Amino acid sequence: MTEVWRLSGAGNDFLAVVSPTTPPSDDQIRSWCQRGVSLGADGVFLLSPHDPVENQPAVRMLHYNADGGRARLCVNGTRCAARLALELGWAEDHVTVVTDAGPIRAIAVGASEIELQAPLPDGTPRPLSMEVGGETISPWFVRVGVPHLILEWPQDLATCPVAQLGPLLRSAPGLDDEGANVNFVRFVAENQIQIRTFERGVEAETLACGSGILAASAVGLHHGRLVSPWTVSVASGHQLTLSGQFAEGTLESWSIRGDARLLGRTEVYPGAEHVPSPRAW
Repeated sequence: MTEVWRLSGAGNDFLAVVSPTTPPSDDQIRSWCQRGVSLGADGVFLLSPHDPVENQPAVRMLHYNADGGRARLCVNGTRCAARLALELGWAEDHVTVVTDAGPIRAIAVGASEIELQAPLPDGTPRPLSMEVGGETISPWFVRVGVPHLILEWPQDLATCPVAQLGPLLRSAPGLDDEGANVNFVRFVAENQIQIRTFERGVEAETLACGSGILAASAVGLHHGRLVSPWTVSVASGHQLTLSGQFAEGTLESWSIRGDARLLGRTEVYPGAEHVPSPRAW
């Protein structure tokens, strides 16, 4: 049996394994994450102690998407990793989470929120033009740890066909083999964004995407559509708060604060790994 923790970060839910002697296999992760027939989650992360970073307590996080693939960064998962590290007593109110995208500083804000000093985008947003379903789509490409397509949706996001457009754009021509998360974004005001996400590795809409929030914000800042601080509303109903530090109009650092909660702890029995292949229909 394997002990796992359940956590949620603004609607992204995760299973966490602490200091595993034998890490779960890709097949185990895929099985555990299937909803209805197993535990169900958007992803799995492994957490272990790490040597201090700049004389501050630190932990090491490895994140895996629901399909078993390893991801360099999961922002909502990183906030959850920080919350779990504090619960385990590995730090008091702040900790550095060492991810595959680099170290990220985290601090507890009250009982249910974590603030991260977020990684900056890899370059400026890049416009793309794609032929999808017989139509020309013009998203922006941004990499914040992982790749994202940002598509502005000026109408009510309830009208956005995420389930139909998401799979087409996620692996659209012009992207690398790894594809991209697809974020449908409505810029409501200069300090407010709404966002829905089709997430690669989960291959479905998720209730939140932290790196997608950063990528969408990068596009908004690039076009002068946002002022600091600003809030982002996600499908789960949670709202996250971001703020940035600028020098001569250039973003030098930014932070993201939002929900990160422990939901429970359980033992995983072998039956959780025995799941059928889903029907094509």
